[in-house]
Amino acid sequence: KMPRCLARRGQPGPAAFRTGRPVQILAPAHGQKGPLMVTLHSPDLDIKKIAESGQCFRMDETGAGHYTLVAMGHVLEMDALPGGCVLHCTVKQYEEIWKAYFDMETDYAAFRAAIPASDGFLTKAAEAGRGIRILRQQPWEMLITFIISQRKSIPAIKRCVQQLCLRAGKPIRHAGHVFFAFPTPRKLAGLSMDELAACGLGYRAGYVHAAARLAASGILDLAALCQAENAALQQALLAVPGVGAKVANCVMLFGYHRLDGFARDVWINRVIEEEYGGHFNLAPYAGFEGVMQQYMFYYGRLCAKGR
Repeated sequence: KMPRCLARRGQPGPAAFRTGRPVQILAPAHGQKGPLMVTLHSPDLDIKKIAESGQCFRMDETGAGHYTLVAMGHVLEMDALPGGCVLHCTVKQYEEIWKAYFDMETDYAAFRAAIPASDGFLTKAAEAGRGIRILRQQPWEMLITFIISQRKSIPAIKRCVQQLCLRAGKPIRHAGHVFFAFPTPRKLAGLSMDELAACGLGYRAGYVHAAARLAASGILDLAALCQAENAALQQALLAVPGVGAKVANCVMLFGYHRLDGFARDVWINRVIEEEYGGHFNLAPYAGFEGVMQQYMFYYGRLCAKGR
């Protein structure tokens, strides 16, 4: 099940809601066997954009419009639809895991409505990024993946994470294939420096090993930090080797669902410099700055690619 701290903790923003259109439950045809499917209708749920948003490194397009996600110890297959998606899971799995994971009870339209019409760039960014939601991911996985992410491209980060999972993750059998869960702190701490280096971590291998040992020993209690205030949470994360302000903010946003986290990387810094003269006023977006950051990150990369 979704850890309680991830299912309930975090700012819901200006309004919390259940998806505007009803969730449809599609059963297999009469006489056929197969898992139930949950169809979600929402203009604020775009699996393709979420997969490209730089917050999740284990969601991949494995066919035209078909995505596979390994998260929360499960494998979830998804089909993108105009204005929503189909989740290949049971109703029980959706209610207990994926509804919270995809943050389906938060009103992202309300976030976009806070953008003044005078801010042409952010208006365009929010429209381009419409459908991105802040996933409620596991803090441990986010800590390691964002330590790895420093000075790496998204494809390179994915390769590193995949190699770690192959070496130390628990096998998950799904649809005739074997996937691997993200390694536990104990399993990751048990890898040698040579094994970590073989995963393509480079200088980050020492940081990953140190973080794993801290978490495995209980010195770093990531679950307990779910209840910490932002300042205490940030301070605890910054004490981990290899964690600076950017990584700490990413872990807070994507691992603890603190929507007021505004992580600045090369893409965000470039947008702020080029579009806002080096200063972006966060005050109008108090409590959901991280959502604006995702729109800016996604749109900035789109513009750079000429899409």
